[in-house]
Amino acid sequence: MKKYLIIFVCASALLLLQSKANAQLKGDHILGDLGLQSGSQTPPGFSVFIPVYLYNTNKLKNAHGDVVQRDIHLNMFVTGIGGAWVTNLKILGANYGGSVLIPFASNRLEATSTSKSPFAFSDIYFQPVQLGWHIKQADFVFSYSLYFPSGRYELGGDKNSGLGQLVNEFAAGSTVFFDKKKEWNFSALFSYALNGKKKDTDLRTGNNLSIEGGFGKTWYLKAAKGPIPKIVNFGPVYYMQFKTTEDKIPVGTFILDPKKDHIYAVGAEGSVFLPGIRTQFNLRWLGEAGAVNRFQGNTFFLMMAYNIKSFAKAKQ
Repeated sequence: MKKYLIIFVCASALLLLQSKANAQLKGDHILGDLGLQSGSQTPPGFSVFIPVYLYNTNKLKNAHGDVVQRDIHLNMFVTGIGGAWVTNLKILGANYGGSVLIPFASNRLEATSTSKSPFAFSDIYFQPVQLGWHIKQADFVFSYSLYFPSGRYELGGDKNSGLGQLVNEFAAGSTVFFDKKKEWNFSALFSYALNGKKKDTDLRTGNNLSIEGGFGKTWYLKAAKGPIPKIVNFGPVYYMQFKTTEDKIPVGTFILDPKKDHIYAVGAEGSVFLPGIRTQFNLRWLGEAGAVNRFQGNTFFLMMAYNIKSFAKAKQ
């Protein structure tokens, strides 16, 4: 009897392990938070911003890209308050900047599960280094960022507002301008996230490569007062994400399904900068396709950024 009990426990553990392994873990990088001119740094100054992010999904796809679950009706919501700065300090010929976001979230997706969590304080995003270069027909940007496991996290918990992992992320990209007035542009930003172990576990999410950008048209509309014009941007945007290493699960083995998850998305973005109130409004939507081992849905992103202080030097 004891022998059969041991066999039963071992078999149950293996089934549990397999269910965790097939549920690929998610990173902290929020797709769709960047689009048009993703490879550009903003002009020198200090701004506060409020992002509003909504991810809606009702499809779960397997390793073959087949829908295995429908009508999930799961919404992930993230908002918060942040600050961004770009200085006139030069490092390697680039302007130095950075940013921070204090976020709140509900239904943070940890894996391919439909568990829901309440709206609560989430994982802090801090970018201590952002370097921006500007040449005649192109911008370039490089950054290093951290995601801190500051939100509530407990393995298997149903009230998690964070993912419980420290993440180091490196990013580099460019925005290329096709005309002298810089009205037409194409951008791409490559971000690589190195995910640490989850809090109080040996679980480790595989590393993620994300690519985000867009092809945009910019209009510079003369303002009624002042030298700064009203700026309008519009155009198609995209993102894609690929898991480059396998999720690691507690006993030291790797994910049982050899096909790592990935996703593609296309959509549209529109933004306007109103110089009279020194505020930019940005609206972005992307519809996902080609999902493997993950959810497939729609991303909606709205942001309001207010320029508190400009550090731009007056032209001589």
